[in-house]
Amino acid sequence: MSTLFATKAMKINKLTPGKHKYLDGLEAISKPPKNMFFRGTIPVNRQTTVAIVGTRKPSSYGKEVTHTLARDLSKYGVIIVSGLALGTDGIAHRAALEAGGITLAVLANSVDQIYPRSHQSLAEQIIDKGGAVLSEYEPPTDPRNYQFLARNRIVSGISDAIIITEAAIRSGTLSTATHALEQGKEVFVVPGNITSPLSAGCNALLKQGAHPATCAEDILEIIAPSLLQKAKPTPLGSTPLESKIIELITGGIRDGDELQQLAKTNVTEFNQTITMMEINGLVRSLGANNWTIL
Repeated sequence: MSTLFATKAMKINKLTPGKHKYLDGLEAISKPPKNMFFRGTIPVNRQTTVAIVGTRKPSSYGKEVTHTLARDLSKYGVIIVSGLALGTDGIAHRAALEAGGITLAVLANSVDQIYPRSHQSLAEQIIDKGGAVLSEYEPPTDPRNYQFLARNRIVSGISDAIIITEAAIRSGTLSTATHALEQGKEVFVVPGNITSPLSAGCNALLKQGAHPATCAEDILEIIAPSLLQKAKPTPLGSTPLESKIIELITGGIRDGDELQQLAKTNVTEFNQTITMMEINGLVRSLGANNWTIL
């Protein structure tokens, strides 16, 4: 590994994939990169790694399932890979970080600039928390349309499997699935509403034989069954009401009004409790008075 250049604000390293255990699988992909440039830390040895990709404009359903899968896989020690794009990618990276996991972002431009710029802070968090931002493009290289599709072969190339959480029938995300299949990687897809255009691509892949993914365990049972021996921590409430709310959300109840009624408490007490649970990192708002476990 060599350092391309370094300043107080930025250190960019360069390495050859075939000389690094974690990245040596990139030698076997279509048009393998000669070098990889990165900021941050790339794992020294191979660890279970899953890519999570999807639409840039996910529905509330897509947001929830992306966050849940990235969070739960991270709790099992899985490294999460995505492309730092708006929408699904950003959600996957953030959920991994929230769970205390490691995440890697593969860019379609050089790592001396972050695209989109609104994800500059997210990129720095990824680096600060032990992950990396990486690219095959030597600085300075601006993002171009064809590079986003080319980037997808690297996203799948460094992963053991990919998960598509939400994608339209003509989504560019589906190219990642194509690369994964060519590379002999497992493809998992979150089933979606058959009336939703954002799930049309996912449902089509399921018809073609992709694995359905409804929870983290679905993925690990196939690619890393040994990790299932690690107990995933279950959030515990500090009061009987908090515990009841957690039990209800875990059971599939999301709507705040329904949670309040089933918890058999009044509106004021419920609102106070759910607010404290959000502050303490037990639950997360999905918007429109819907909640999920953090």
